[in-house]
Amino acid sequence: MALEWVVLSYTAAAEAVMVLLLTLPGLNHLRKGLVPVSRSLLKPLLTVVPFCLFLILDIYWKYETRPSCKSADTCTVAELTRHQKSTIKSQRNALLIASALMFYWLLYSVTHLAQQLEMLNQRVEKLQNQE
Repeated sequence: MALEWVVLSYTAAAEAVMVLLLTLPGLNHLRKGLVPVSRSLLKPLLTVVPFCLFLILDIYWKYETRPSCKSADTCTVAELTRHQKSTIKSQRNALLIASALMFYWLLYSVTHLAQQLEMLNQRVEKLQNQE
């Protein structure tokens, strides 16, 4: 089960790096080459959405089927520790899912805006050349 979380974390990191490179000021020449690359990667990266939904269902199923250990009187120390670790892992994984989805949405939005900006700059240059 750890492999899917590694894949999701690498995907979220790649999305974050691409968003960062697209939004940093002063990288205009890099941005011109990165916009088509990120546009072509948006469709394969869309698989993140159903994958995240599957992982959310997995977290929910684990939450619903875990043994209840509400107080220290009914559980041993080892069971209580395992229960707390499981809760913290689930929260961490939910945060990873949210960040992957957020970075995909940001990458889509930034790429779309950068493409529109390039088109508008080309129109302005064309109008200036006509005058």
